[in-house]
Amino acid sequence: MDANAFAAAVATQRGYLMRIATLQLRDRASAEDAVQEALVAAFAGREGFDGRSSLRTWLTSILKHKVVDAIRRRQREPLFESSLSEEVDVDDFDGLFRDNGAWDASPAGWGDPEASLGQRQFFDVLELCLERLPPNTARVFVMREVMELDSAEICKELSITTNNLWVILYRARMSLRECLQQRWFGDAARRT
Repeated sequence: MDANAFAAAVATQRGYLMRIATLQLRDRASAEDAVQEALVAAFAGREGFDGRSSLRTWLTSILKHKVVDAIRRRQREPLFESSLSEEVDVDDFDGLFRDNGAWDASPAGWGDPEASLGQRQFFDVLELCLERLPPNTARVFVMREVMELDSAEICKELSITTNNLWVILYRARMSLRECLQQRWFGDAARRT
């Protein structure tokens, strides 16, 4: 891919990268710096992009390292457990299950999830669902599932216990499942 085509393709991903960085760093200026550093690194390593992954995946991988560097550089701001636990109460999901732990109403079929992943609209809905999560919950989810940080590093960075991490991830996954069910998969029959 020539330099101009590469630059144009990268430019289409800048908004996505900014959302990820802002969510993690909780500061627009720091997020802009991290994205800028990631883009500079991407242009410097352009020859290393061989197309085996999507451009978005490749750029996110570069951004992940820049965000982690930024988190480590700046003064630590502990994320207190109380602020995380106040965002979403596990009891909010009790209505989804019976006393024996079974689903109260089985989730509707999601059709072919792999086919959905290939559709740009799905990622737009997923981003919308992520934006609807409480900020700290979304931050923890993205650290674990998008940035692929290990549990120990997340716990250390956020000053939370492993148990709290798993509860937060559970809340995030349940909220995302519910949002995707309502906004994407519940409507799958009309899209196919």
